Amino acid sequence: MPAKDDPVVIKKYANRRLYNTGTSTYVTLEDLAEMVKKGEDFTVQDAKSGEDITHPVLTQIIFELENKDGQNMLPIPFLRQLISFYGDQMQMVVPSFLEQSMIAFAKEQERFREQMNSAMGKGPMEMMKMATPMKAIEEQTRRNIELFQNAMRLFAPFPPGASGDRPGERAEADPAEGDDLKELRDQIAAMQRKLDTMGRQ
Repeated sequence: MPAKDDPVVIKKYANRRLYNTGTSTYVTLEDLAEMVKKGEDFTVQDAKSGEDITHPVLTQIIFELENKDGQNMLPIPFLRQLISFYGDQMQMVVPSFLEQSMIAFAKEQERFREQMNSAMGKGPMEMMKMATPMKAIEEQTRRNIELFQNAMRLFAPFPPGASGDRPGERAEADPAEGDDLKELRDQIAAMQRKLDTMGRQ
């Protein structure tokens, strides 16, 4: 019997049906999406082989959500850039970079929620001194866009087949970049130089 904190096991059968072993019920991809939103941990296993197929199932959930009217979140330029990294030398650093970017994004969202909850508990006079909720939302949206723009800018020197900067040169640091982004950019640049050296050996 799985421990209390162990992820729930979802079994996928040949007929594509998904079975939640925690609740002993059949579920849909939509149900799994709701579990993710609620922070419920689960793994998906092939019912016959026992193989962990969590990754393709989560990818399928994103595909389904992206195809719902008005729900697509992944812009075409982002998708094109992501596809271009498959098979590229940078592929090995992309997953961890995207993971860290999403963690930073989630922290920003949590900070925003805390600010909004705090604002709702204030009196009318205190509320008047603060930015209106709409302005607060606009500011948060701007911060989130900047976060992702800065994140994607880190990859700008290394697109496949790119030309321009000579080896050893790098673009001037954007003044809007934080110290953490600058440090990560430097690390990626160092890793790229190391990969290039390995490729010439």
